[in-house]
Amino acid sequence: MSRKPTKGYYVKGQFVAEGSELDLELKRELKGDVDVSRTDLKRESTELQKLGEALLTLRADLLNRLDLPDKLLDALTELQRITNFEGRRRQSQFVGKLMRQLPPETLEAARAALTEQHLPSAQETALLHTAEQWREQLIADDAALARWMSDFPDTDSQQLRALVRQARKDAVPADPAAISQGKAPRQGRAYRELFQLLRAQLAGAVASADPAPDETPDDE
Repeated sequence: MSRKPTKGYYVKGQFVAEGSELDLELKRELKGDVDVSRTDLKRESTELQKLGEALLTLRADLLNRLDLPDKLLDALTELQRITNFEGRRRQSQFVGKLMRQLPPETLEAARAALTEQHLPSAQETALLHTAEQWREQLIADDAALARWMSDFPDTDSQQLRALVRQARKDAVPADPAAISQGKAPRQGRAYRELFQLLRAQLAGAVASADPAPDETPDDE
């Protein structure tokens, strides 16, 4: 797969990559901002080094989308392989050096990819919200259990009833005065396990409803 050429320019015969430390320094000089301290430059360099290290956590599809230079990808692979502390420190510095050679748009794309990976998908968010709603209904209303079993008949009804029953017990404050003081009831293990059971059933229903990737609608 071909890589995009690094954007930049030449100054006195030296190539300066856009977004590199040298590029930033030259631009400051052009603006007359010559009072930028070495501490500021060091901070920027450290931020890019950490950004490079964070790329190791990216999913393959997000990493491939960035279309990074082969030299940087090889450096990241080597960093992942090294276990020696001093060796990793030196390799991390090398990764940071390569990161400073990337154009600004690639750096922004890298940050966006990391943000995207850590944000839950809209489907997952909706699923968690639905599981929370069902949990509250099951604990508050006996009739909710029949509605759940009607919608999700594959659920282990005995386990579900036991978790609901225990969650109700756990939710009762030890001190009755806590209710009048507006304190939230304690939530025990059954409360969490009930949520996990509901979430798993909901996720299974979503997976069953989604067509397989290779399935295509009939033309009939």
